[in-house]
Amino acid sequence: MMKGKIVVVDDEKIVTSAFKTLLKVEGFQDSHFFNDPKEALVFLQTNIPDVVISDFLMPDMNGLEFLSEVNKLYPEVSKILLTGYADKENAIKAINEIGLYRYIEKPWNNDDLIINIKNGIERSYLLSELRKKISELEIAKKELEKYSHNLEQIVEERTADLRQSNAKLSGIVNYCADGIVILNEDGIIEQANPSAESLIGLISSKLLNTSIDDYLFSKKTFISKELHKLEESELLLRDFYVKNSLTNIEVPVEVSFARINPDDEYKRFVGVIRDVTEQKKSDKLRDDFIATLTHDLRTPLLAAIQTLTFFLDGALGELDEKQKLLLATMQKSNQDLLGLVNALLEVYKYDAEKLVLTKTNFNIYSLVEQVYRELLSLAKSKNIEFIIDCENKDLEINADRSEIRRVICNLCGNAINYTGENGKVIVTIKNEDNDLIFSVSDNGSGIPAEDIPNMFQRFSQGTSKKRSTGTGLGLYLSRQIIESHGGKIWLESKLNKGSEFSFILTDTVVDKKGALV
Repeated sequence: MMKGKIVVVDDEKIVTSAFKTLLKVEGFQDSHFFNDPKEALVFLQTNIPDVVISDFLMPDMNGLEFLSEVNKLYPEVSKILLTGYADKENAIKAINEIGLYRYIEKPWNNDDLIINIKNGIERSYLLSELRKKISELEIAKKELEKYSHNLEQIVEERTADLRQSNAKLSGIVNYCADGIVILNEDGIIEQANPSAESLIGLISSKLLNTSIDDYLFSKKTFISKELHKLEESELLLRDFYVKNSLTNIEVPVEVSFARINPDDEYKRFVGVIRDVTEQKKSDKLRDDFIATLTHDLRTPLLAAIQTLTFFLDGALGELDEKQKLLLATMQKSNQDLLGLVNALLEVYKYDAEKLVLTKTNFNIYSLVEQVYRELLSLAKSKNIEFIIDCENKDLEINADRSEIRRVICNLCGNAINYTGENGKVIVTIKNEDNDLIFSVSDNGSGIPAEDIPNMFQRFSQGTSKKRSTGTGLGLYLSRQIIESHGGKIWLESKLNKGSEFSFILTDTVVDKKGALV
């Protein structure tokens, strides 16, 4: 029988039923299942779990809200979020905010799920033991001061207790499958377990008093830099690699940190290093499958659209109005589907870092004016006042013209689509300190404040008040394009007053000779 109290929350009974069967087969006897997160919270008030598993999308209280409440009760307990592919960005964002241990995408692999549950139980136990032993050390220190008159006897008693506690703790650390290191606030290694030695390929004596940045690296940041930001909350770092000194193989890892002594001025941290090689392989297979599938869909879609165009142009004979309407509807549906496929391909290229920007010098006003002419008929059909505000029409920038055009088309098209009859849309182009600032403002219905942080997430469709019919990829892709240029995109909006979408490209303006200013 497997040890560990497991709590599973999902509003779909078929999911909790599947979990119940799977966990029973795997030998987990102390498992509890709920279809209502509020009922689960009542249960957790008097029952300490080892692992809590929650679905993301649930009525009344979603998975992030539920796990936030669980985190208040039991910060050390491993929390796992079940999420669909579309909510992956929200799950990643929640890792640092609520101390999420892992997110698992539906449909899950049973073997991976069980491994994550077992590791989660082990992690909860390890963190609980670490915090418990540290608390015992603090209590021992206070008692030593209190009973100083009998110091020798108390020291003997506490020394025996500490020796026993250290022996237990050493057993946990030494036999843990994940690498464990103890660091100071500058990232200097003070202790490393055998698993950490195996991952790095050096014995403990060679690792001590060296920087963790010498062995773990990432394109985005240094571990020592992140430790200076960490106070009492846990920290999970992804996309790190360990280069094994013996094999020279780069092993992908996830690293989680927690502060050992939050009340002490001298900061020390425990770090758990987990090999995620198999997980990376699984993610790559999934992404490659999506890319291949969407790519292979384009050819039949283009053929279908061209065939319908022949019919509508009368190349194959005259059609009556009903036939034209039916064929036009089919053509529009195929074009929408092709747009989704193309958007998915572009998103995949940016996520997989497979798209190389082709930067050239070009006139930004001419590009905006081209987009303006294409969208002007749509604006006129709704009697919208469509204006370009640009002080310097000769302004040139260095960027990928086609990708920036994609962003401008998306922002301007959205502004017109979501502005009512007789509205107003203003496109503003500015040059400030050699930075390009582009804005699109409207006087539409606006966006609720609580929805603004989600607008640039993948598959975000409209707001909680109104859902759009688009793919939910336009703004996400726009963010990817601007950030790949080293810029920033943002939104300012007020209900019933309108919205303004803006982006900035820094140090991108070029002079008359074509050189960056």
